Amino acid sequence: MINVLIVDDHPAVGQGTAALIEQEEDMKATVITDVDKVLDAINENRYEIYLIDLYMPKINGIELTKMILHVDPDATILIYTGFDLVSHYNLLIEAGVKGFISKTATQEQLITAIRCGIREEAVISFQLLKQLRRVDSEPSTTNLGNMTLSSKEQEVLAGVSKGLTNKVIAIDLSVSQRTIEYHLTKIFSKLGVSSRTEALLKAKEFGLLSRQTVKS
Repeated sequence: MINVLIVDDHPAVGQGTAALIEQEEDMKATVITDVDKVLDAINENRYEIYLIDLYMPKINGIELTKMILHVDPDATILIYTGFDLVSHYNLLIEAGVKGFISKTATQEQLITAIRCGIREEAVISFQLLKQLRRVDSEPSTTNLGNMTLSSKEQEVLAGVSKGLTNKVIAIDLSVSQRTIEYHLTKIFSKLGVSSRTEALLKAKEFGLLSRQTVKS
């Protein structure tokens, strides 16, 4: 039996994906919507495949991937997202992600990606493959000297520096929490980091976060 753990903060998406997977006689899917419960689940059960959403409250897919691999070094982790992930590709691979699946994928594509993951093979869509041709193969950290953060990214980091949660930052900036998660992951990718603390330290180190923004 192939046990699949789905981690997605949207219950409807998680349950819908599980229903597609469990139409296969040799597959069983478990859904977790609260990332705080993931490590407990890993300690109690064995999973052959992990499907992880990239943008989630509290922690993103990159950070969660590293946490899972710390507990289960042989884990096969596939990022399951509806967003463009080209700008995060290098960071995801470095974190230990083994493959990618779009939330718009058909059931056949989803099952194929899972079975390929079991065989230690990766499936990449033509669209993503074409986009990756334009991705610089060098880590993003090599260009920090010429890199800047947008005003919105600076506002998000300012909230992080105050110890605010994504939810509170979203309220302060009058945007959705999902938007804040998207901005944070973009920031992580630009800075070549995988946590809020690392992002804040590196932004300050390279003078990417204005003092006025932090104090406001």
